[in-house]
Amino acid sequence: INTANAPIFGMDTAGNVNEWNQKTEDVSGFSREEAFGKPLVATFISEAWREQVNAVLQTALDGTDTANYEFPLFTASGRRREILLNATARRGANGEVTGVIGVGQDITDLRCAMQEHQHTAQSWS
Repeated sequence: INTANAPIFGMDTAGNVNEWNQKTEDVSGFSREEAFGKPLVATFISEAWREQVNAVLQTALDGTDTANYEFPLFTASGRRREILLNATARRGANGEVTGVIGVGQDITDLRCAMQEHQHTAQSWS
């Protein structure tokens, strides 16, 4: 998990970070040490998106996965990154939900390229 080429983070049932891989560090600008034990949504999600992101994570805690959810993540330096997230319940040996694992993809560059392509196409019409 730590060296995967995708941002992977986890939280426990209380919403505190308990997984934060290297790619999540790279994308967010926050180190594993800075993130661990902190409330995920309150600490790393902008206020405008907290309710929606919290709902997605709560749905996973309730046992229902969410695929391809897009939201903006603001980095430690304040830069906006567009993230495509899959949120899945993490289960213990007895099947009980112990938290959530989020596997993301930074789609910021893809979004920029698509916007540039649309702008170019519009200027040719």
